Amino acid sequence: MTEALKSSSPQPERPAVDDIDRTVHAQLARLTMGLSPASMGAAMLDWLGHLALSPGKQQALARQALASLAEGANAELPSHDRRFAAPEWQRWPFNRLAQNFQRQERWWQAATTGVHGVSPHHEQQAAFLARQWLDMFSPSNFLWTNPEVLATTVKSGGANLLQGAKHQWQDTLQLLTGKQADGAAPFQPGKDVAITPGKVVFRNHLIELIQYAPQTETVFAEPLLIVPPWIMKFYILDLSPADSLVRYMVEQGHSVFIISWRNPGAEDRDLGMDDYLKSGVLAALDAISAIVPERQVQALGYCLGGTLLSIAAAYLARSGDKRLNSLTLLTSEMDFTEPGELSLFIDESQLHLLEDMMADKGYLEGGQMAGAFTMMNARDLLWSRLVNAYLMGKRPAPSDLGAWNADATRMPYRQHSEYLRGLYRDNDLAQGRYQVDGKPVALPDIRLPIFSLGALRDTVAPWRSVYKIHLLTRGEITFCLSSGGHNVGVVSPPGPGVARSYQLATHSPDANYIDPDSWVASAPAFEGSWWPAWANWLQQHSGARVAPPAMGNEAAGYAPLDDAPGRYVLMP
Repeated sequence: MTEALKSSSPQPERPAVDDIDRTVHAQLARLTMGLSPASMGAAMLDWLGHLALSPGKQQALARQALASLAEGANAELPSHDRRFAAPEWQRWPFNRLAQNFQRQERWWQAATTGVHGVSPHHEQQAAFLARQWLDMFSPSNFLWTNPEVLATTVKSGGANLLQGAKHQWQDTLQLLTGKQADGAAPFQPGKDVAITPGKVVFRNHLIELIQYAPQTETVFAEPLLIVPPWIMKFYILDLSPADSLVRYMVEQGHSVFIISWRNPGAEDRDLGMDDYLKSGVLAALDAISAIVPERQVQALGYCLGGTLLSIAAAYLARSGDKRLNSLTLLTSEMDFTEPGELSLFIDESQLHLLEDMMADKGYLEGGQMAGAFTMMNARDLLWSRLVNAYLMGKRPAPSDLGAWNADATRMPYRQHSEYLRGLYRDNDLAQGRYQVDGKPVALPDIRLPIFSLGALRDTVAPWRSVYKIHLLTRGEITFCLSSGGHNVGVVSPPGPGVARSYQLATHSPDANYIDPDSWVASAPAFEGSWWPAWANWLQQHSGARVAPPAMGNEAAGYAPLDDAPGRYVLMP
């Protein structure tokens, strides 16, 4: 490991007496998918204790239960619940099963929320646990209570169940052997995805910087740097050609560079946020400045890559460094007071359990993070998939996005702890306490034009949380709200296919603040992909078109090293 990447203040050694506790906690965390039983138990005790002392709330819940019974079979099934959307669910007795289940969901939602005295964090945890329990026992999850499965079984003579048993056996073998998931194999980086032509022009222990070959006779003068999050491989932005944002921007005439993060191992346990800033974003910016000298850079960050880019922009502004020309932040939070259901995993008990799990290996397994996201939306990401695979006997068609999603990455022990504590728990960046080189960076120092994207159904970075950028920076902000979720809302290429839409409006620095609900009620709405709107915005903040730059700059020490997508993306 290079000296630049060695931690200047390594984590203190834990007393030997803690080793037993740490080992027990690590094993426990693997069984509970990172959920702390102590934290969840405290939440349930807080909720139950205050509910027991709230006779008014108890009466309201009793009245709701009686009213639900009085509804009988007159209530219709909500059309938005995809579990019960098929026509078969409208027939007796399955309509009654679904109606009774949905009444239970509404009752438990009412029971676990609005109890006076329960802390907001514990209320969220109690509601989460109740929802997880109910989702597990939905009538849609079982053969004899799911009319779609029964109809398919009769029609196929049970072939769906035989195929489902085969799927279950395949998944069990995959779990035991760790082999790649079915559906990922047809989409290999460098062969089917991440195939936009380019060269690796810089490499250190943490990143490879890829420069993409021009596809137009002239390009915009300002190069574009893309900073993906380190919790996923970069090629979500360079999937198959039709879905590749990278290819789209190259075809629009931009000189595109992207960071490919190295998948860390045990030897990287002491890499921290400072390393990801300096040996990641700033090192990439230095390379671009040498390859395309005397040009300002358009910078794009996605998810936590956008958060890191915001830190870099504030640091550069503090230093008087004018190399950035604009910021594009895709589903990126700066203020973490309302991070959605990720906050379920952010309290002292949860963090200690997670750190104990990471301590023995030096990193967090990629599957652990994927498991947390699955739990947050278990209805769609777990149970409906199990029903389709094991009862209906159907697998989803292989897709580039599905293959990428299965290509999980790890996170270093120290860095993962630092961003969970400093950003999510303590909200240091928004509060002006986040330090670089011993001094805090200030987001209001960022005076660049900003394009900020939120996604309507994003549960990882809720769009109202992303919208808080209006309260934190002083530049012109163009805010775009895309249909879709955290990934599909970003990977939204123009052209035929799934219906897409977005809202877009620009807020000048001297205009009064507009709250998010007022914004969504008044911002113009458009059909289609947001990509062309962003390309148009980027063009407005670009200079003249010039001849494409050379690939790398050998004289400056940035000779091309490998063809894209490089080596790091292929690391297991």
